[in-house]
Amino acid sequence: MPERRLITGFSNPTVKFIRSLREKKHRKRERKFLAEGLRLLTDARECGRVPEVLVLAESRDPHPLIAALEQSVVETGGEVIETSADILSKITGKDNPQAVAGVFAEWDTSLDALDRSSGDIWLVAQALRDPGNLGTMLRTGDALGAGGLILIDDCADPFSVEAVRASMGAVFTQGLAQARWDEFVPWLRAGSGQLVAASLREAVPYRGAPYAAPCFVLVGNESQGLPESYEAECDLRVTMPMRGRADSLNAAVAAAVLGYEVLASLDA
Repeated sequence: MPERRLITGFSNPTVKFIRSLREKKHRKRERKFLAEGLRLLTDARECGRVPEVLVLAESRDPHPLIAALEQSVVETGGEVIETSADILSKITGKDNPQAVAGVFAEWDTSLDALDRSSGDIWLVAQALRDPGNLGTMLRTGDALGAGGLILIDDCADPFSVEAVRASMGAVFTQGLAQARWDEFVPWLRAGSGQLVAASLREAVPYRGAPYAAPCFVLVGNESQGLPESYEAECDLRVTMPMRGRADSLNAAVAAAVLGYEVLASLDA
């Protein structure tokens, strides 16, 4: 069995360090983030991403996936820590934390790190502010078999605890990039790619629209939508019917509805 370090005190420096990663300023300084849960950490391991620090609750039940995680961490030079459920609760900020948490190094999220040929569909979000929506879009992209999610302008932090949790592991399975609009457009136009926006301006019905791969599905800010100049840059603008009193869909829901229509069109 790999050697573990036991931590019993709330004031331990390692506990304070891991707990600090719940705050954006500390994540950005350290370029590390926190993820929790056996399924999520197993998804990460299967994608080749192993935590630098693995935290285990003393009261956990034995599980072969935990043993595999622990072995991977040791083999890659990481650290395994065992602690109480109370301290794990303090680390994660949850009253009933799962039995496993991990500290991961952030990776390159530049556009140049993406391979656009790796997916026929890509999700693109502009000024997405809600980390839950961001995580849901990552999860949606995974379900679609998308290449990944590109975050444009000032979006929520994809490595926040809330976004990582909402992604249900898709933060590890999906490509991820962050860029300004004036960086994204030249990158997109330097290769193949159709930019499609959910819009009300000179838009055609989303059903049966002429989608083409690789298709980049663009949604805007939750409250303000896309700037007009951004929509003007798109190759195709589509609209979804609103038959009730609502005048728009949640950004992540809109991406899912449109993404599945693109998928059906490309598969036809």
